[in-house]
Amino acid sequence: MAPIKRKSDDAAESTRPEKKRKPSTSTHKSSVLKEEEPAFPRGGASILTPLEHKRIQIQAKQDVLFEQSTGKKAARNDFEDEENDESMPDQPNGPIKKTKSKSKLNDKKEKKIRVVEEATVRIEGLSYKRLVPGSLVLGQISQINRYDLALNLPNNLTGYVSLTSISDKLTKRFEALAADEEADEQDTDTKVDLKKLFSVGQYLRAYVTSTQEESSTGAKGKRHIELSINPREANSGLSKADYVINSMVQASVLSVEDHGLIMDLGTGDAGFRGFMSSKELGPNVDLSSLEEGSVYLCLITGKSSNGSIIKLSADPQKVGNIKKGNFLTSAPTVDSFLPGTAVEVLVSNTAPSGIAGKVMGLLNVTADLIHSGAAASGKDLEKKYPTGSKVKGRIICTFPTADEKKLGISLQDHIVYWRPKTTTTSASVTDNALPTELLPVSTIVDEAKVVKVEQGTGLLVDVGVKGVRGFVHISKISDGKIETLSASTGVYKVGSAHTARIIGYNSLDGLFIVSMEPKIINQAFLRMEDVKIGQVVKGTVEKILVNENGVNGVIVKIAEGITGLVPEVHLADIHLQHPEKKFKEGLSVNARVLSTIPEKRQIRLTLKKTLVNSDAEAWTSYEYLKPGLQAPGTLVNVLPSGAVVQFYGSVRGFLPVSEMSESYIQDPKQHFRTGQVVNVHIVSVDSSNERMIVSCKDPSVFGTAQQEAFKSLKPGDTVTGNVTEKISEEIIVELETSGLKAMLPIEHLADGSAQKCQSLAKRIRVGQSLKELMVLSKQEAKHLIRLTSKPSLIKATKDGMLMKSFEDVVEGSEVRGFVQNITPAGIFVQFASDLTGLLLKQHLSDEAALLPDFGMRRNQSISPRILSVDHRQRRFLLTMKALPDPKQLESKKAETAKSYDMELSNPVDEVSTSIEDFTLGKLTKARIVSIKETQMNVQLADAVQGRVDVSEVFDSWEEISDRKSPLKKYHTKQILPVRIIGMHDSRNHRFLPITHQGKAQVFELTAKSSNQTSNDLDILTIDKVETGSSWLVFVNNIADDCLWVNLSPNVRGRIRAMDVSDDVSQLNDLSKNFPVGSVLRARVLKVDVENNRLDLSTRSDGSSASLTLTDLSRSMVLPGRITKVTERQVMVQLSESLFAPIHLVDLTDDYSKADPSTYKKNQTVRVWIKDIDAANKKITLSARPSKVLSSSLPVKDPDVGSISQLKVNDIRRGFIKNVADNGVFVSLASNVTAFIRVSDLSDAFLKDWKSDFEIDQLLEGKIIAVDSLLNHVQMSLKKSHLDQDYKPPLTFPDMKLGQTITGKVRKVEDFGVFVVVDDSTNVSGLCHRTQMSDQPGANPKKLYEEGDAVQAKVLNINKEKKQISFGLKASYFGKPSKGKEDDASDAGTVEGSEAEDASDSDESIGEASGVGFDALLDAQDDQPSDHEVNMDDVQDMDSDLEMDDGGADLPQEKSEAANTTQILKGLSTGGFDWTGGMSAADDRDAHSETDAEASQPKKKKRRRAEIKIDKTGDLDANGPQSTADFERLLLGQPNSSVLWLSYMAFQLQLSEVSKARETAERALKTINIREETEKMNVWIGLLNLENTYGSDESLSDIFKRACQYNDSQEIHERLISIYIQSGHHSKADDLFQTTIKKHGKSPDLYLNYANFFMITLAAPDRARALLPRAMQSLPSHTHLALTSKFAQLEFTSSNGDPERGRTVFETLLAQWPKRLDLWNVLLDLEIRQGDKEVIRRLFERVTGSGPSLKAKQAKFLFKKWLEYEDKEGDSKSQERVKALAADYVRAQGK
Repeated sequence: MAPIKRKSDDAAESTRPEKKRKPSTSTHKSSVLKEEEPAFPRGGASILTPLEHKRIQIQAKQDVLFEQSTGKKAARNDFEDEENDESMPDQPNGPIKKTKSKSKLNDKKEKKIRVVEEATVRIEGLSYKRLVPGSLVLGQISQINRYDLALNLPNNLTGYVSLTSISDKLTKRFEALAADEEADEQDTDTKVDLKKLFSVGQYLRAYVTSTQEESSTGAKGKRHIELSINPREANSGLSKADYVINSMVQASVLSVEDHGLIMDLGTGDAGFRGFMSSKELGPNVDLSSLEEGSVYLCLITGKSSNGSIIKLSADPQKVGNIKKGNFLTSAPTVDSFLPGTAVEVLVSNTAPSGIAGKVMGLLNVTADLIHSGAAASGKDLEKKYPTGSKVKGRIICTFPTADEKKLGISLQDHIVYWRPKTTTTSASVTDNALPTELLPVSTIVDEAKVVKVEQGTGLLVDVGVKGVRGFVHISKISDGKIETLSASTGVYKVGSAHTARIIGYNSLDGLFIVSMEPKIINQAFLRMEDVKIGQVVKGTVEKILVNENGVNGVIVKIAEGITGLVPEVHLADIHLQHPEKKFKEGLSVNARVLSTIPEKRQIRLTLKKTLVNSDAEAWTSYEYLKPGLQAPGTLVNVLPSGAVVQFYGSVRGFLPVSEMSESYIQDPKQHFRTGQVVNVHIVSVDSSNERMIVSCKDPSVFGTAQQEAFKSLKPGDTVTGNVTEKISEEIIVELETSGLKAMLPIEHLADGSAQKCQSLAKRIRVGQSLKELMVLSKQEAKHLIRLTSKPSLIKATKDGMLMKSFEDVVEGSEVRGFVQNITPAGIFVQFASDLTGLLLKQHLSDEAALLPDFGMRRNQSISPRILSVDHRQRRFLLTMKALPDPKQLESKKAETAKSYDMELSNPVDEVSTSIEDFTLGKLTKARIVSIKETQMNVQLADAVQGRVDVSEVFDSWEEISDRKSPLKKYHTKQILPVRIIGMHDSRNHRFLPITHQGKAQVFELTAKSSNQTSNDLDILTIDKVETGSSWLVFVNNIADDCLWVNLSPNVRGRIRAMDVSDDVSQLNDLSKNFPVGSVLRARVLKVDVENNRLDLSTRSDGSSASLTLTDLSRSMVLPGRITKVTERQVMVQLSESLFAPIHLVDLTDDYSKADPSTYKKNQTVRVWIKDIDAANKKITLSARPSKVLSSSLPVKDPDVGSISQLKVNDIRRGFIKNVADNGVFVSLASNVTAFIRVSDLSDAFLKDWKSDFEIDQLLEGKIIAVDSLLNHVQMSLKKSHLDQDYKPPLTFPDMKLGQTITGKVRKVEDFGVFVVVDDSTNVSGLCHRTQMSDQPGANPKKLYEEGDAVQAKVLNINKEKKQISFGLKASYFGKPSKGKEDDASDAGTVEGSEAEDASDSDESIGEASGVGFDALLDAQDDQPSDHEVNMDDVQDMDSDLEMDDGGADLPQEKSEAANTTQILKGLSTGGFDWTGGMSAADDRDAHSETDAEASQPKKKKRRRAEIKIDKTGDLDANGPQSTADFERLLLGQPNSSVLWLSYMAFQLQLSEVSKARETAERALKTINIREETEKMNVWIGLLNLENTYGSDESLSDIFKRACQYNDSQEIHERLISIYIQSGHHSKADDLFQTTIKKHGKSPDLYLNYANFFMITLAAPDRARALLPRAMQSLPSHTHLALTSKFAQLEFTSSNGDPERGRTVFETLLAQWPKRLDLWNVLLDLEIRQGDKEVIRRLFERVTGSGPSLKAKQAKFLFKKWLEYEDKEGDSKSQERVKALAADYVRAQGK
């Protein structure tokens, strides 16, 4: 059936109200596409879907309701979208009207053949409301920020792309940078710079991820669009078949290869990639500059044969060349049509607001007013794009919310041809400028002419830029609201001109965004870029910033959306104590811009009035600064040497301390502070290095007149000045007439002593005039003048003898000067103009040389003579010794000249007669005297020496037979033909011209054969050496990192260690392989004539010093020098700029031998380049022998180049890289890291697994998983994976009833113990307390501790609950049943014969947890015991329990029965026997049984009867063993403190601390009040108990009570003793001080305190300081005894000083010489010291005291002396004592 034609006259409806709306008179041609549609579908069915039928019915009902309620016909078009929130011009809202048909016949006919008229495609553009998540949009980069990209979108929209929304590769780079905490030394820049990845103006396809309005209030907020350019999302919806040629696809750079780029298409399929050749990148794009992760919107140019590789192009010229067919004509599905793709459009509808059309006859597309080109050109679209025409366009957006699939296209040339928008529409963009270059943003346009009015939307204006128009949104036309716009009437009609301002530019739309609002035009700043540094701005305080220190800044708003920060130091010129009082929010302020950082959106302002109101030009750049300029600046840092001054922007200057003031400033911080504003002027500026020196000194003080006066002053001039200031060492003088400031040191006031100078200085007053001052020196840079008034210097000036320059120095003359400095080597003497000479120590007089500082002082006048002058170095020496007579000097000079001209004696050449014959170039002969490594010493004649350098012997390499010792072929006395080339300075070892002839002449000779025959002698100098030339060089010196070599006697060069040889093995021992004198062939690398530097290389491939990253390639073998060795890597230097590490995994082929410490710094090694990461400037090196030496040795740990080399089940070794909470990371190679989960670390359970692993630990594991796509490797360290013979651990199903296992106690509870089975997967069970021992009443906590090894039997298994019951009874294992103690012992061990007894464990528990009987009484002893434990008693008790199988009786029954006087048998220091206590606690009726009774039931029955009869006997024999026993004993002895304390100890052994306290309280109430000692003992026991088990509060309460009921001082002393014994020394110290304050009259207290200091705390100083305090508090009669005891402490304590003790005793003996007790004590102390001479002298002193010594005393002393000599002396000493005794007797008889 032929298609039926229908007429359609559609016109765009105006936005005016319906009453004013007129029907359109324009007609449009019928669409060609409509003719192709069948009017009646096959079968007569409707062409509408059920959903469309339903929508039509709903709409019809709404129209009827509307007509009934309003009486008007509904003006609504089907399928019309009412919400149109465009911010750009678009098709106006309203229905599309149809003109009525004139022919009724045609109308009826049309109604018959038409079911419903086809809906026209609505022309619409992109808007914020139509932009939904999932939309795809073409964008153009407008701004590259630090953390995101800004993209211009169609219709004045802007979106932002965050860092993590760019590409997967770039996201991984960011994650790696964030996770990698180990920064290699080579990694100099780890930041990702987006400006290197993207460029402004680049086209990209963006995926909308979110749209939101940012508003903190209820008002309409700022709209924010989040985008993603990740290919995975930008290519969403594409299948592999949709990647067709000429379509556009977004791709990210996966890797940079030699010939192109591997691109990621975002499909997730590693086998489906893109490739872009380096030729397809476009002009001016360097392949090496590209980085991984960058994104491009590319044109598909082809596919590989299998379709797995897509060929791409990003060349803008190729993409935009649509005339050659680079547009999409066919596609398998409509999904291929995505933004960016060029298409051919068949125009189906043209309207003033845009055009509509179809692609491939099935896909609807629309172009709005902007992108149809009408806005820019103003042409009639109907004429330009008539219906039915075909036009080229490019897709720019999708409309996901549209009812039918529809795309937005652009027909603008710059988008279609893929180029930036320029100021003209021509095809060439070479010479055209960008619009923003001609009209920057924020520019005010005086006349913006309206060219088109879009009613309800805005205005299109001509802003004066050809080809680019501006758009003014209706909301931006006026400050008020604009209701309607008209093209023909009103203020804003077409052709009207207005003042406007450019507020933005959309490069994609090609339109300026313009505003006519007066508030925008008058606004100072629109953007932060508009704010200029140094500009004065007005603003209002918006916020006050407060931190913990107070107000630290103010935020000032200077324009809408633009704020700046005023730091705290810039709030005012002075420091504000309360800034919040001055600055209130909303306050208007004037500020000046200090700096701006637009990238960070930061502006710094200042409110300092001195800066804001300053008229000086702001210094914003070094470029325009020059000396003399003056401006204020802010001090930002004050240093001892000066201060840093901040100006504007990045301009800073340094203010030296010498330029801070005219006066001397010692400490700048005393005069200046940070934040202070100073006025400075520029002294010097270096704009290239951005350095500047400024000064605070008043430049007017040193104006032109002063400068001329300063220049006119000469050293030696006499001036007059007035004193302006006096300081400690100098006087400031203002010179008359010139007004210049000068400095006169006080030491220069006179020639005399320092006292004389000081005396003169005291007489000088400020304002006084000083005459006869002489200018000594001046410094031009500092404008400093130094004066002197020394008469000697002034007289020398008048006599013309003062030296003012080096030309005045005359050898032998006497000069006048002063001491400038004194050193150990000599004295520096200064003259005028800072001329200085050296007076050496040996040239001083012999007397002065021996004096300190040679008897001199600084600035002292001195008159030396000039000894010698060195004119070349402009130095001279002085002497204070007399010089020879001038006549003698002249005769000596004549003799020297005569000897110089002397005739030669025995010349070697037999021709020369005089030394004058030896001239430059002279051919002669020489005799070898000696041969060194680098030279031959020769003789030209008698007393005429010469030298032939090794570099002047050989002409070629072939002449040298021995490379290491070239001169070996020569011998002494050999005669050589030589030629004179100069002189040799033997002192400084350097070459001199022939004119430099000194006293010791040594001629420099050459023995080269070429020099013997040539006529011209060309002496080599460094300026004649050319780069690249080759030379024979000879080693002169060997350094750590280089060789110094000679090319000639006067040309020396350097060869870096790595450039010495191609054989790296020779580089580790340079001195051995290249000894001094050896010869090398070298090539010149670099010549630096100015610095006299020459670099050479002997390597065949050139120098490694010039290597760069581009010169390297993988698998290269290079030498390197080790610069640093750490525990984890070795850092190697490959060249001057290349450094790289060798990691542990790359050190050797056997990881067990990887030890970085075997390498040494400066060692040279061969390295193999493993990998090069050019983008990140990283190099990975390897020192494996298999790589650098091609070693054939087996490789135990092969190198892993990539993860693909690893296979599951491989056994690999590696080093731990990191120990994390979830597992261990192991480095298998430098670029391969494996992960070991915690569950894979071991087959057994590891409680504290981290303690078993540390970084760099070597591990061996099995690869259990490899994921190449995710680059993940997983390992396992389980033995079950590694060991084939591995026996798996026991599991719960392996446990059987009756099975005997071994295990360890995991936990101990009151009801039993938990046991973990050995060699199991943490299988554990419970042993109830009833199954622990064959005897009832077992206490688990006293039998077992955590970690005890046990043997157990499986009694029950609950498989449902997975519970196991164990038994530990000895009877389960076939052992004989014994007493409770033995049961506990046997049940608690794995092997009964090897385990320790329960009593042993009880003993340890008692020591740890209880205070025993003796411990409670320890405090009663004055001398603390050394923890005396009665181990004999304990052993006896244990031995009683240990019986043989025969059940023998107790071996100690008789001894125990005999010892009935002791009440408490079996008690020890540690407490009661724990097992006995347990028996008594569990069964009060049970009795102590021996092992024999336990093993023989019959005897047991008989013994029970006997025990019941005689319980008292048991108490006497065994002591109390239960609470009942103690209670029975206490009935008879209620006042016995020993029994009460034993009862307390018994309770403590049972861990019944509260009962022990109750027992003590009972004792205090029960003991009779008269028994004070017994009560005291209980109090002490209670203090001991609280000290061990109680808290500080409970101990304090008991202590206070004890002091109330007992002697307070004694209680204090007892508690001190308790503290000391328990190690609480600080508490003891505090209590000592408290006791002394309360009871300070006791000498023993002070002595005990001193003992505590001296012995316990080892603080002898504190002990000695206690004696004066005691002497003040104690009565005088106690002083002697106390002082003596303090002195004894010095002898007896290991921390004491016996010499100090002797001094104290000597003081006492001098005061009380007749106190024999003092003598005796000192004798005993000295005898302990053991110094025989001291002891004998002391005996002689005391026995020789004369008549004062009584006979009885003498007898005692002589007897004691004789006894000492019997032990320590000999017969002579004994006879001597007897003789002295006899003398004493005789003297007494007389």
